[in-house]
Amino acid sequence: MKKVTYFNDLGDAQFEEIGETLEPVLQKNDILSITVSSLNVEAAEMFNVANKTSTLNGATNGRPLPTSGYLIDQDGNIQFPFIGSIMAAGLTKKDLRQYITKELIIRKLLLEPIVDVRYLNFKVSVLGEVNNPSVFTIPSEKVTLLEALGLAGDMTIYAQRDNVFLISENDGVKTTKRIDLTTDELFTSPNYYLKSNDIVYVQPNKRKVRTTSNTPQWFTVILSSLSLAIIAITNL
Repeated sequence: MKKVTYFNDLGDAQFEEIGETLEPVLQKNDILSITVSSLNVEAAEMFNVANKTSTLNGATNGRPLPTSGYLIDQDGNIQFPFIGSIMAAGLTKKDLRQYITKELIIRKLLLEPIVDVRYLNFKVSVLGEVNNPSVFTIPSEKVTLLEALGLAGDMTIYAQRDNVFLISENDGVKTTKRIDLTTDELFTSPNYYLKSNDIVYVQPNKRKVRTTSNTPQWFTVILSSLSLAIIAITNL
């Protein structure tokens, strides 16, 4: 039972919030929605054109639709109206929001601007021994490992709950971590909250591997045994 249940021997407990910031830095290929509002609605509207030029993520007849927003290019920049090129990679959303607000005021483009920055492609992937493996888009930009597993329909009975594999990428550097969900390890781990583009891989246990790999072999052995038995009976 301990191999197929979560958080064994964990009773009433309290865990302090993990000190590491939950807001990740922006990276190349991130797609951002940047909306600007001001007392002058018409003047602010010109800064929101990129959010309306194309439809949201989706697909029609098997073809992906274009995505609105600002794409951080391979040099780490976005092109923002009247401000020009902005080095966004390496900043947090808060940093970028403050920078754009400051530039709008310094350049006297807007009066008392309000800038909001959001991800349009905050997603996590859950693969392996789960009931619904898929890539999930997270509108709230905040998801725990347990919530991601819930979106994937939870682990199957054949999953290794003590060896969940997490792959993360930050500024081109990939890191891996193995997490034991049969203990309270997750609650004190910085990986409790997933980051955009994280990949969760749930490995199959030995029973699943053995069942899958041995079936053809046993089938061949059984057929051979039956053939030998038939030959022996015929000779008798």
